[in-house]
Amino acid sequence: MSGRWRTWLLGGLCLAVVIAAIYFPKLKQRVRTAASITQPSEEQARRELTSPTPTNASDPMIKVKMFWASDEDESALNPVTIELALSPDPVLRAKQVLNTLLAGPVSSDLRTLPPDAVLLAFYLLPDGTGVADFSEALATSTPSGIQSEQLAVDSISRTLEANVPQVKRLKILIHGQEVDTLAGHLDLTQMFVVNTKAAQPSSLSVTVPVRPSATASGTPASTTPAPAAKGKEPRR
Repeated sequence: MSGRWRTWLLGGLCLAVVIAAIYFPKLKQRVRTAASITQPSEEQARRELTSPTPTNASDPMIKVKMFWASDEDESALNPVTIELALSPDPVLRAKQVLNTLLAGPVSSDLRTLPPDAVLLAFYLLPDGTGVADFSEALATSTPSGIQSEQLAVDSISRTLEANVPQVKRLKILIHGQEVDTLAGHLDLTQMFVVNTKAAQPSSLSVTVPVRPSATASGTPASTTPAPAAKGKEPRR
């Protein structure tokens, strides 16, 4: 009797080993598949972190144009049409499109702004001047060079022009302050024209909101108007 039980026990163990050898690789593959589905990718996590502007359920889905780098010419921008839920409020709308621009295109090689840059605030002044306040990463992580710096600013201004017509000019701040250059070359003390049809001359004096710690004002250089012509004296 004991011999039979021993045979049955050995047989059961052998069968269990065979089943485990067959089933374990499949189980391992299922675990890997489930992990890849449930765990967000690095790109998804980055997009969530760089998109803090909430959307309203009533905001309509609208086709918008985002300006990322061209895959054919690294010095040019390429408009990409996507659908976004956009607010009718121009300030919220500007935040939504800029956060989408920061999140970047599907291909990271075509992004124009650093992946760690964050939009801290956006203001819209009554005269149509938009003030975009970015984190320091925009200045420290943008590749130094006039071409890459110009491409970064152009992508911001052209995205605003295509989707937020209320913005006529653009002032860029870094962490609430005006800085001399973006990454050593492009002048950030100037105003950038966004809407070329509706923008007023750059000589217009504008007060830009900056944080109290900022030492520089956001006022561009103004030109002195020509004196008015004097009228002729009446004849006596």
